[in-house]
Formats: sequence, C-alpha cells, structure tokens
Amino acid sequence: MRQHQVIIVGGGLAGMRAAQKAQEMGADVAMISKIYPTRSHSAAAQGGVQAAVSPDDSWESHAYDTVKGSDYLGDQDAIEILCSEAPDDIYALERMGVIFNRTDDGTIDARAFGGTSVKRTCYVADQTGQVLLHVMWEQLLKSGLTLYSEWFVTRLLVEDGRIAGCVALEIPTGRIEVFRAKAIVLATGGIGQVYNPTTNGLVVTADGQALAYAAGATLMDMESVQHHPTTMKANGVLITEGARGEGAFLLNANGERFMEKYAPNMKELASRDVVSRAETLEIREGRGIDGCVLLDLRHLGRDLIMSKLSQIVELARDYANTNILEAPVPIRPGHHYIMGGIKTDVDGRTWDVSGQGRWRGVEGLFAAGECANVSVHGGNRLGGNSLLDTIVFGRRSGAGATEYANGSDWAPTSEDALLADQEAAVKAIFDRPSDGLRASHVRLEMGTAMDDGIAVFRNEEGMQATLTRVRELKKDYGRVSVHNRGRVFNTDLLSVLELGYMLDVAEVIAVSALNRRESRGAHAREDYPERNDEEYLKHTIVHRGADGDPVLDFLPVTMTRWQPQERTY
Repeated sequence: MRQHQVIIVGGGLAGMRAAQKAQEMGADVAMISKIYPTRSHSAAAQGGVQAAVSPDDSWESHAYDTVKGSDYLGDQDAIEILCSEAPDDIYALERMGVIFNRTDDGTIDARAFGGTSVKRTCYVADQTGQVLLHVMWEQLLKSGLTLYSEWFVTRLLVEDGRIAGCVALEIPTGRIEVFRAKAIVLATGGIGQVYNPTTNGLVVTADGQALAYAAGATLMDMESVQHHPTTMKANGVLITEGARGEGAFLLNANGERFMEKYAPNMKELASRDVVSRAETLEIREGRGIDGCVLLDLRHLGRDLIMSKLSQIVELARDYANTNILEAPVPIRPGHHYIMGGIKTDVDGRTWDVSGQGRWRGVEGLFAAGECANVSVHGGNRLGGNSLLDTIVFGRRSGAGATEYANGSDWAPTSEDALLADQEAAVKAIFDRPSDGLRASHVRLEMGTAMDDGIAVFRNEEGMQATLTRVRELKKDYGRVSVHNRGRVFNTDLLSVLELGYMLDVAEVIAVSALNRRESRGAHAREDYPERNDEEYLKHTIVHRGADGDPVLDFLPVTMTRWQPQERTY
C-alpha cells in the first residue's frame, strides 16, 4: 500500500498549484494523473488570466465585474478573495518564470476580455495556459514531487465520513493499488466530453465530480454550463476570446456587426453567455452561414495578429481551411466550461465546517479548479477567471489540505478487501459479451443528447428529453463491453470507466437544469426567459441518494456588497 499525507488527483494548473503549496508547507505530497501533467487541458487555455495589476484598476472593480458576470449567483465572499489575491499570484507566476507580454514601459500588458470594464487580462500571446502549465511543472520537477503518471483513480476511500485514501489503476500495466492519504485534493478539470462537440480534450471526463458524488460529497449549480461564442464547427476547437479582446468583429451573413444590436455598449466584448445567445439568434433567424457566423480579424493587421494571436492563425488554417489574415473564419457557440462542480468552501473543503450541516461532504476531501465550485463564477464565468481560479484556489486548497493532514490521524483501510472488490469490478466488465455496446457509441449518444437539450437555449421539453435519454443510457451501461481483454494500456477499459463517470454527471446536470425555472447567466430557458431573484437567487445542490438517484436542495447565495441589478452590456 502506497501512503502519502496529501494526494493531489489531477495534474493541471489547479493540481500543480495545490501540490506546490502543500510541499512548501512541508507535507508529504504525491500527484496522481491519468496523463502526463503537461498534457493536461489547462494547456488549451489561450487568452489570458485576469488580475487587477494596473495602477488604473482595482480588485474591487474586478470583483464587481465578476459578480455581474455571474448574474449574481456567485458567492461574493469567494469572489472578493479571488480578485484581491489575484495580483500577488500573478507576480508569483512571474517570479517562477512566466514571461507575460509587456507594454512599452516594461509593465505587464493586459487585453480586454468579455464582461470586463477595463483591460485586465494578463497574457502570453495566445498560449497563456500552456506557458503557465510548463513553467509551474518545471518548479515541481525541481522540487522532486512524487508523481504517479498514467494512473486512473477508480474510487475514493471513505471511513466513518472521512477520507482514507483512494484506489487507482496503473494504465500501462493494469495493476490496481490502494493509496492511503490523510487528505485528497481533487483537481481533475471539467466535464467536457459529457457534451459533443466540446472545446475540451478527450481526457476531460468529469472524473473528480463523479468520484466526489459517489463518495457522498455535494455537487452545486451543475446546470450552469457555458458555451463559448467562438468555436469551429468541424470539431469544436476554440478560437480564443483574445481575438475579440484585440478588436476582432463578429459578422453575420449580411456583413453586419450584429453585436451592436444585442450589447450596444460592449458589443463583441459582452459576457460569453450574451454573445453566445446573440450568435444563436442570428443563425436561427437566417442570418448565419451554414450554421455559423463570422469572426473577422483582417482589420487588425498582420503584425498584431502574428505577434499576439499566432496560434489561432494555425488553428484556422488547419481546421477551417481559412487564412484569417485574408478572410473571416466561420465560428459558432460550442460547449466549453462548467461553472458548477463539487461544492467547496474558500479553502477547498468539501464539508461544511460551520457545523450547520448545510451541505453534505467528506471530511479530508478537498477540490479545486474546474471540478470544484467555490462559486466565483456563478451562472456565467468571465474569460480569464478560470486560470485565476485554478491558481488562487489551487493554492488555498493545497494549504487547507496540508493543515488538515497535519492535524489528523490516518483513517483505517483494509487493503486486501479493497483490492479484491476493485478487481471483481474490472473482471465483471471483462466478462460482458464482446458483442455488447461500445463505449464510444454510448458516449456519442450522451454527448449529442446533452448538446440537443441543454445548450445555449433550453426548455422543459428538450431538457426532459435529454434526461430521459441519459437515464436510458445509464440502464444500457451494464451492456457496454470491451474488445481488448488485456491489462496492458487498455484504453478500451478506461473508456468504459470514464463513461460511467460521465453518465452520472450528465444526469445531475439535467436534473439541476430542469429544477431552475428561470433564466440566469448561461442557463437560458425559453419557457422562463426572465431572471427570478425572488425564487431562484439560490444555489442548486445535489447529493446522491441511497437509491443512487440525485437528491436536490438549495443553498443561499452569499452577498457582501453588491445587490442584484439588471444585467446589461
């Protein structure tokens, strides 16, 4: 049995920052990642990270923009922490070696992003996430971090309501082992592949959300799923918001800058939910081109594009056969991010330390990054705040987990029984008839159903149809088989395990969405088109019932200084 005080599950930015902080505090830390950490989806973040580092800006302004962007569903105590601690974290990243773009006077440059009142998004060309990830990984390599790369966590171990460790499968060998821990930080990223298409990589399969849900933790605001306004039709590949931040236009088939109609003040730089809805309406009303609108960068000039947006030149060429220096690129809204996740407090804890039992959690289990919901994004995330979330709350969760581990004893575990149980579960999958359903087929059915019913616009009929289909697929899950019966690098088996996670989370998303009978942020209901603060200014929370079905409840939104107002751009 392997043993570490603190185990980080996930190798992206949130997991790396948590590991850094825990090591800094002297903990025995290990990271478990199902892929090599620098392949984590954090590398796909292009546009930048928000922080009020300019003397003309303030963290209070950043916080207000974030609260407004969240459509007042974000918890304002957490948002204040996010924004007030952001500048110091940016400077910490700079000291690690992140070379942010600079202004002529040598200070950190910032570009405009949607929903922000000033230019606040610090960036490294259009490769910010990749640079942050590699720089931070260099620091962890230098520190001698214990890494279990290409290990897949199949179960969290809970004894008497607190974390005892986890069970994981080593993908290259098929070996299953028990890992003992005093504290675990889940930092596994989003739910991307629950949808099809998505901007997210193939490894983004809701692992952490499903593990926490099965272990008894609470998921919150899972209906808050964001569609990014600028993705490519063929495959969902993202065109960074940085393009619009640098001044790119959105055009319809008539060559009109249609955002002037929907957001007269901020136009293309309205918040993502507003822009995605505007694009969808233009396409629906016949002013699109083959299901798309156009993103036009030509007027920005070659020098600016090649110096600040060179990556999307390559993406548009490779995936849309378009030279953006000479022609607009077709884009449309596509699934991108989930604001919801594992309910945590501002230190990453998944359990309610107030003693009031307001939500269910697992003592010793922490979460950070996109898999978590400390509720800084509410109903709609502003671009650039996701990278900031991973850094600020990755650090805080690493600190929280270390403090908890230092004050806790090891929970008892029964290694032999746990291994036998997990081996039996894998054998049961291998024993299914080889002519059963394929995981890829069920995964596509699920993703298509989610994209059909719970996308930019939603209604009762469509969401109910999605929930019905997801539950049918959950019943079919027992017939999903593998063709590869070996244990060495069996990605067929891995796909089946991931599918089980995603179906559980898809069900929670659908149930949560059906029960929010209003429009707020990215949750835009055609049958309830108005925001309803009187009834729904509250968080949706879900835990797994004794029968395995989702059980819903609500939590109040924390307000500190900003009361809800009409949200216009």
